[in-house]
Amino acid sequence: RFASPSLFPRHLRIRTKSDCRVARQRTTHTYTKMSAPYKAPGAGKEEAVEQRVHRIRITLTSKNVANLEKVCADLIRGAKEKRLKVKGPVRMPTKTLKLTVRKSPCGEGTNTFDRFELRIHKRLIDLHSPADVVKQITSISIEPGVEVEVTIVDA
Repeated sequence: RFASPSLFPRHLRIRTKSDCRVARQRTTHTYTKMSAPYKAPGAGKEEAVEQRVHRIRITLTSKNVANLEKVCADLIRGAKEKRLKVKGPVRMPTKTLKLTVRKSPCGEGTNTFDRFELRIHKRLIDLHSPADVVKQITSISIEPGVEVEVTIVDA
């Protein structure tokens, strides 16, 4: 009476329980874990601790953009020479601190004001590397007025 379901295009087929069971059987995968070669207990622990890869975030803040960009470029250049995975620099929004003060010291006279502002620029750099390599990278000469904060996140 009806044509075979396999003759219909896939998007028009009506799925039956047997079709679902067959589809499920086709998509299951089994993975076998191969055994590692024998190591004596306690052997190689120093290497494992030393070579453990950390996710490291370097935060740079400064009032001077030119100095900040120079330090960022030096850090990234050093990390790429060591063939590390680098993300950044991510430019965070600039914080603008505004201060409005009266010009007149005594308070008399025309109401005139001075407006001062301080801009704080911030950059983030993410690295994936062992901790000892980061010490080598961050040992570069840092420009005056640039604050460096290094955070190690164990992932």
